[in-house]
Amino acid sequence: MIEARPATYLIALGSNRRHHRVGAPARVLDTAVAVLAAEHIDILAVAPPVRSRPIGPSQRTYANSAALIKTALAPDALLALLKQIEARFGARRGQRWSARTLDLDIIWWSGGTWHSRHPELIIPHQAFRERRFVLQPAAWIAPRLRDPVTGRSLAQLLHRLTRA
Repeated sequence: MIEARPATYLIALGSNRRHHRVGAPARVLDTAVAVLAAEHIDILAVAPPVRSRPIGPSQRTYANSAALIKTALAPDALLALLKQIEARFGARRGQRWSARTLDLDIIWWSGGTWHSRHPELIIPHQAFRERRFVLQPAAWIAPRLRDPVTGRSLAQLLHRLTRA
């Protein structure tokens, strides 16, 4: 599905598994951004990768980043494209939070909020406010971007999460 006007999205990228052709997780993230661009997605900004400890059973350190993109795709169509890209990198359905070559999540959308029949597509992403590995790179590239639920900027959300 295509929107009438292009929309801006914030995408979280993560990898904690080498790809047999691409290499280390940070290279996987770079290559995933290049694949998005090849799919006619306008890349507005990309954060440098940060290393983070895994959530859940995986023992491997993650490389995480964020990309601000623009596309005429509606959220559900963009989600389908992101899942196709993950599959190209060898993503498999399985245990939640297990090691993965590539994870792409829609975090924010310029259209505000979105609730889909897909339980995996709720915008803004339900857990992003509690995840430093999402907020830190996102705040580097879009510090003034506002959460439509709380009204706080990404910089404010990161500050609230990291103070203490």
